[in-house]
Amino acid sequence: MKDLSRSELEAEVTRLRAALENTGSASQHPTARALEEAQERYRLAAKATNDAIWDWDLNANHVLWNEALEQAYGHPVATIEATGNWWIAHIHPDDRARIDTSIHAVIDGDSSAWSDEYRFQRLDGSYAEVLDRGHVIRNADGRAVRMIGAMLDLTKVRTTEAALRQSEERFRTILETTEHAFAIVQVKFDDDDRPVDYRFVEANPAFERQAGVDLKGKWVTEFVPDLERFWFETYGHVAKTGEPANFENYAKGFERWFDVRALRIGEPHERQIAIIFSDVTERRDAQERLRVSEAAARKNGERVQLALAAGAIIGTWHWHLPTDRFTVDQAFAHAFGLDPALGREGLSLEQIIATVHPEDCEGLKAAIEEVVARGGAYAYQYRVRRTDGKYYWIEANGRVELAEDGTPLSFPGVLIDVEGRRTVEAERDRAITALRALNDTLEQRVVERSAELMQAEEKLRQSQKMEAVGQLTGGLAHDFNNLLAGISGALELMSVRIAQGRGHEIERYIGTAQTSAKRAAALTHRLLAFSRRQTLDPRPTDVNMLIAGMTDLIQRTVGPAIQVETAGIRDLWPALVDASQLENSLLNLCINARDAMPHGGHIKIETANRVINQASAVTLDIAAGEYLSLSVTDTGIGMSPEIIAKAFDPFFTTKPIGQGTGLGLSMIYGFAKQSGGQVRIRSEVGQGASICINLPRYLGETPQEETSASSSPTTLTEAGETILIVDDEPTVRALLTEVLHDRGYSLIEAADSLAGLKVLRSDVHIDLLITDVGLPGGMNGRQMADTGRELRPELKTLFITGYAEHAAFWHGRLEPGMEVLTKPFAMETLAARVRELISK
Repeated sequence: MKDLSRSELEAEVTRLRAALENTGSASQHPTARALEEAQERYRLAAKATNDAIWDWDLNANHVLWNEALEQAYGHPVATIEATGNWWIAHIHPDDRARIDTSIHAVIDGDSSAWSDEYRFQRLDGSYAEVLDRGHVIRNADGRAVRMIGAMLDLTKVRTTEAALRQSEERFRTILETTEHAFAIVQVKFDDDDRPVDYRFVEANPAFERQAGVDLKGKWVTEFVPDLERFWFETYGHVAKTGEPANFENYAKGFERWFDVRALRIGEPHERQIAIIFSDVTERRDAQERLRVSEAAARKNGERVQLALAAGAIIGTWHWHLPTDRFTVDQAFAHAFGLDPALGREGLSLEQIIATVHPEDCEGLKAAIEEVVARGGAYAYQYRVRRTDGKYYWIEANGRVELAEDGTPLSFPGVLIDVEGRRTVEAERDRAITALRALNDTLEQRVVERSAELMQAEEKLRQSQKMEAVGQLTGGLAHDFNNLLAGISGALELMSVRIAQGRGHEIERYIGTAQTSAKRAAALTHRLLAFSRRQTLDPRPTDVNMLIAGMTDLIQRTVGPAIQVETAGIRDLWPALVDASQLENSLLNLCINARDAMPHGGHIKIETANRVINQASAVTLDIAAGEYLSLSVTDTGIGMSPEIIAKAFDPFFTTKPIGQGTGLGLSMIYGFAKQSGGQVRIRSEVGQGASICINLPRYLGETPQEETSASSSPTTLTEAGETILIVDDEPTVRALLTEVLHDRGYSLIEAADSLAGLKVLRSDVHIDLLITDVGLPGGMNGRQMADTGRELRPELKTLFITGYAEHAAFWHGRLEPGMEVLTKPFAMETLAARVRELISK
């Protein structure tokens, strides 16, 4: 039988303990076979394991051991004293009392499990570190009668742990004292499995000295945000494939050259690699200096060869630097009027520099000092005075030779006549300067011309704007003249019929006037929607539910020749929108679709959740974010690009005169923009059209519609509630007062916000405040209502307005107990809203 693991052994002991507890006495449990099977399993487990198993009969103080006692500790089972005393006696004297106390605390208590560590004496007198664990078996009275356990020799484990600690200490000492930089990094990958960053899990002192920063636990992008992509790609490849890497590269963030060795460590999924750095900056700099010097030497040699071929060599010199002896050849001496003999004997540097142009002396001295310090090639141009007393441009071209210890030894070279070349370069520079001046003048002329064009463009834009205003004004004048003709004509005929005593005939004239007034109100509403100044009452709205409630109305409106299909997605996001205005917009779009399909067709109304990223937001002229999309698609005649470009313009229509105002789509456009969204058209001629409204997502739950429990708007009040009416228009106040007085309300009037606030600050009982938004008196209606709520927290308010002043609605929402009613409105609508507010 194979050796059992410790977990398997503990499981077997647990099963044995449970069996012993369940068996009790033979009289109570006649099925003794369970006990026999448990004892057999225990015997096999004790025989198979390497742990010393003991079974202690507490009543008889008798202990049974398995053969592992001899295998692990050298004590033959047949020769030992099989008692608890023998076991306790072989525990190290320093541990004996502690173990005796701890095990008897379990036996004498009510616990069942015991575990402790101590030193156990082997047969040869040495001690083994052991982990001993036992389980107590109790009788029906709860008294401990038996204890079974297993003793695990920890000596090898402790020896291994000590060796591991010693190895880690040696490894740590090497890492902390070596001059090589060492680090362990964990590479981070994005969702596309591309390396984007790496974190320093470990870094030795040499690494941190070279980096100049404490790296442990930090991501490299924290302190080197512009690190080259090369490092991420290289380390990522090692972490993913396990292929080691060895390379030299310049780390821009550290401004150093490194020789790098990288290999993967640990499990592949950990994405960790070990890195050894060697700073090779000095070597690379030395190689670069050598390369530059050699390149300069080659270039100087080429110039000397060219000068020789052209006869431009003035002379040669040799400067012995240790003795500061400067000798020149005969040609050199002749060119500068020197005694050839003196040139051969040696000149001082001061004698040579005396011929240099005063403006070039300091630069020449600095160039000489620099090349003597570093060694290598030298080339410098300056002006010198020759025998004719004039200054000429020359080039000194040479090379400084250094000893092995860096001491400068010699500095030979030649002088080249570059006067002609410098003259050509000077002419070129003058030509470049003249060309640059011409370019500067050209740029100035371009700027002036651009300014003129921008002014002309602004004048054109202003002219187009005035033309658009004129078109808008003309359309308004045309429509309002028609409406006013109906109203004024009806009123005039009413006056005539009353004077003739034919009052019973005026009802139809009243209807004509009311129809024209409603058309005027609708026209005003559409204009305000287009200008994004209409009064909105945005609420969290389930657009799918809104569409479902309108489907029958839309089908009846478009007629039986057109099939209406709805396709709302599940889990549609709610939108914060004025539901009634959205219904009007949807109905308008369906009517437009119907008109585009004179012979019948198909309308599809769809909803979708849409996430607009930054790139799409620029194209759609909308802020990036989450939107609810409502689209209406038809199979009609479609639109050309020219018509799409003008579709949202006010009073633009493709319908015959008298069959459309041209404000439908402009109203939808203004409503969507005012709601924080956008409208877009996709269409081709003959291929139908799709108009999509994007509305911002509302982050929250959509409240369920509440059924109003208020009475009918025509019901008279029974309590005589008091209403404060604040409006600066006397006719409006008079109408409101008369309508509400007929319904039994007590009324208080105020003409401005100051008078209204005075009433709110008094002790008069007020059930409802009705106020215009735009008021004289120092504050608007919203500010007056908020101030009144500081004194009357439960004050209910109904705003009546025809213009959406931003001060009226903070964050697009009204406070609880506040509602808005848009002018003009039907008196029955006013009465119903008042009754509803007061009843809440």
